Amino acid sequence: MGKKRIIKKGGQDSGKTASGARVPKKKIDHGILNIEATYNNTKVSLADTKGNIFVWSSSGSLGFSGSKKGTPFAAGKVGDLIADKGITMGLKDVDVVIKGVGAGRESAMRAFAAKGINILSIKDRTPVPFNGPKAPKPRRV
Repeated sequence: MGKKRIIKKGGQDSGKTASGARVPKKKIDHGILNIEATYNNTKVSLADTKGNIFVWSSSGSLGFSGSKKGTPFAAGKVGDLIADKGITMGLKDVDVVIKGVGAGRESAMRAFAAKGINILSIKDRTPVPFNGPKAPKPRRV
């Protein structure tokens, strides 16, 4: 007939939330924020200065599906989440590396900066073709 609820008296609560329950293993104060913004998704990762990734997330992993993954709103949510995790690790300064041409490239960075972490530099590493694809042959009639 259903599960029975057990109510504990005394109201002793540990005061931990889901994100604050885990204590970060490593403290970093300066890191590199990598943002990969494609047309279909936005991936954000946080690494130390050597390039070792500690925290990552994407708009697909947050529950957005289909064409909503590539929106600036979804990218802003990913930036918020990564910033919160970075603050718990003691992060103060980041260098931002942006790759891709998607709609979420700027909004992910703005949401990250709104949490109070200093952005020291912004680099655009979007790959650009040197000569482009081969042109089609002329049509024979």
